[in-house]
Amino acid sequence: MNHIDLAGRRAIITGGAQGIGLATAERFLASGAEVILWDINAQPLEEASEKLGAKASGRVVELTDERAVNDAAGEAGAIDILVNNAGITGGNGKTWELTPDIWRRTVEVNLVAPYLTCRALVPGMIERGYGRIVNIASIAGKEGNPNASHYSASKAGLIGLTKSLGKELAKTGVIVNCLTPAAARTPIFDQMSQEHIDYMLSKIPLERFLEPAEAAAMIAWLASEECSFTTGGVFDISGGRAVY
Repeated sequence: MNHIDLAGRRAIITGGAQGIGLATAERFLASGAEVILWDINAQPLEEASEKLGAKASGRVVELTDERAVNDAAGEAGAIDILVNNAGITGGNGKTWELTPDIWRRTVEVNLVAPYLTCRALVPGMIERGYGRIVNIASIAGKEGNPNASHYSASKAGLIGLTKSLGKELAKTGVIVNCLTPAAARTPIFDQMSQEHIDYMLSKIPLERFLEPAEAAAMIAWLASEECSFTTGGVFDISGGRAVY
């Protein structure tokens, strides 16, 4: 593991109780940061916080609820790093077969929630003249996966949010970038059909799924002070799948 200096930094990681979020928390702690996990799942959150140790804490937050996000942000205090990792797939189905409530919920969690967390935390970053925001999008947001229009559209929207916010904050010391990973075998697979999982694997030239620790390594650099001249960027970690 290469050492990335995050000493003294305080980070919020949404969806931090498992998968890529938990791997990122582990990497941040190894790099000297303090981490706060926001997650909707209370038991995994408690288990993750205990596992990570004294420099980690957790809070149950419904990220689509503006008041809940604002309350959690107020309690957190000064934050240097925000990783918008929480997301859902919303299951699989043809666009015309997906119900409006599932479509809306997927967009709310994957796109509206990152907007709300940024809205709550960006002013403090601007005031302090420093911040790093890393949004976890998806290769589906660039290419569009069949039977996942709601997920693909929400992640495409998160890419657009990243680009807009990066330009808005370009002169403030706050840097905003996103990842477009291929699938990683995490609990999110429980929300997908086996057919869809097989489809995703078939599209990856490296012929394997992403390891959460591999994503965490890239996130750690994007969250560091060394990432200073790239903002509004889209970083592929797709095992060769990306075509642009």
